[in-house]
Amino acid sequence: MADTFETGKSDLVQLAHHRMRTAIPDNDWTVRQKLALTCRILFDAGHDSGLAGQITARAERPGTYYTQRLGLGFDEITEDNLLLVDEDLEVLEGDGMANPANRFHSWVYRARPDVNCIIHTHPPHVSALSMLETPLVVSHMDMCPLYDDCAFLETWPGIPVGNEEGEIISAALGDKRALLLAHHGQLVATGTVEEACTLALLFERAARLQLLAGAAGKIQEIPEPLAKEAHDWTSTPKRGQANFAYYARRALRAGHGDALAGHADALAGRGDALAGRKDA
Repeated sequence: MADTFETGKSDLVQLAHHRMRTAIPDNDWTVRQKLALTCRILFDAGHDSGLAGQITARAERPGTYYTQRLGLGFDEITEDNLLLVDEDLEVLEGDGMANPANRFHSWVYRARPDVNCIIHTHPPHVSALSMLETPLVVSHMDMCPLYDDCAFLETWPGIPVGNEEGEIISAALGDKRALLLAHHGQLVATGTVEEACTLALLFERAARLQLLAGAAGKIQEIPEPLAKEAHDWTSTPKRGQANFAYYARRALRAGHGDALAGHADALAGRGDALAGRKDA
């Protein structure tokens, strides 16, 4: 017999969060594996722009992080060819060099101890929106994780390889999880790789919707209290884990098992069952 039809919305929200915490187990991917999978996920979603863009995650040693090797595209990244670098971009483990533009990641990590993963890409709709020098407008329920959580840098400071750009970008980000950079692209800075991957995908979709809606008419605002409610409802660790699990399974089904060094044969033989078990 149903016994929640008289329950208030706030209590139902808490009940749903509790169920998610118990029903969605933590995944057991390593940071390197999650980073490699994120590169493949974003590649399939159209985030690659040649060799532009960087994806990083804090490593175990303070002041170090993992990133891709300059010269490799997102579709070529594996857990084994990721680099371990320090804040000066000196390579501590791996072959080759990091993208010099990673310097502003070091600035963000220093300014934001809560940030453990940074994604910077130039996807087409975000890039198009950046050319208009207009902030991101959130006016749809699905985009609410970005509501009041996306800053805007309206002036392009030039190529982000100097400390000046690091100071400007980290300051513009402030305490937000996302940043739209005029004439440039997007930046996402979050506590987990799963959350960053989810938000980066959402960012590009939000820019696409804004361009579509703006071409048809005036975009209407949504009520602030409801938008903040939706932001908090969707911005939880378990939501991020569940989203990432789905995107990872989809990437593996699409043939990106080689991103996980030593696991390609197993993945080919066990398919979705293995992906589902590891990501559930």
